[in-house]
Amino acid sequence: MECTVSWTGATGARSAMGFVAETGSGHVLAMDGAPDSLKPENGGQNLAARPMELLLAGVGGCTAYDVVLILKRGRHDVRGCSVKLSAQRAESDPKVFTHINLHFTVTGRGLAALPVERAIALSHEKYCSASIMLGKTAEISTSFALIEG
Repeated sequence: MECTVSWTGATGARSAMGFVAETGSGHVLAMDGAPDSLKPENGGQNLAARPMELLLAGVGGCTAYDVVLILKRGRHDVRGCSVKLSAQRAESDPKVFTHINLHFTVTGRGLAALPVERAIALSHEKYCSASIMLGKTAEISTSFALIEG
């Protein structure tokens, strides 16, 4: 797996902290930092997601993929899946994630709680490389809601 991240450079009268990533699969995404009122030269322009937000989004995508795939393989009539991630970070550098909660909302016809709970557990404990990796520094908790539909 490869990815190239390039600084977009200074723009206008101040320095910018924007970056563009090109993934090995050929996709491009932007990253930026928050504006810094005390040191504008060190801040971003708030034009894209923060790198840590993308890391959190990656965990959500990885685990949602697993949950949907596990349910489909079990022949469950899953029709939708979303994950709301809430995270806390350490107060001092390195500001790693210390706690992450993943709240799944799974929609389907005739879905029972047990298979959904099992799919989430399998993702969390065995398949989702991203959450397992972040679990080395963060406490990860999960919850879910089922919606008939």
